[in-house]
Amino acid sequence: MKKVTLYTDGACSGNPGVGGWGAILMFRGATKEISGAVQNTTNNRMEISAVIYGLECLKEPCEVEVYSDSAYTVNAFLNGWIYSWEANGWKKSDNKAVLNTDLWTRLLELTRVHKVTFHKVKGHADNEYNNRCDKLATDAIKNFKGE
Repeated sequence: MKKVTLYTDGACSGNPGVGGWGAILMFRGATKEISGAVQNTTNNRMEISAVIYGLECLKEPCEVEVYSDSAYTVNAFLNGWIYSWEANGWKKSDNKAVLNTDLWTRLLELTRVHKVTFHKVKGHADNEYNNRCDKLATDAIKNFKGE
């Protein structure tokens, strides 16, 4: 199984507002950068979207190390929340509906195709790839807004 590294980040100008996401895929020394923007969204939706778009770039099942500064995204998997949400009909332990179920459902589908391991990185720190993803996301917002 091919081993891929995926760095991701999401950003929002206003929350909700115009959002952007960025991702960097790395495989055998080659890198691919992708990004996009959406109007009227949230930062959390952009964080999840970045991982989804990165995984959707893969043409065959891979072993993927995902690095994100989003505790929301990473902890959903590391703490097993997403599996409980799914088992409970997308309701949290307090019986309230889970937000962003469309994205969580898609991400869960992709993690069943690929062997994905999530890693939390510190945002806006000294991680060059996380910082690059942040720039991809914020540049996507600027381009979307015509700035």
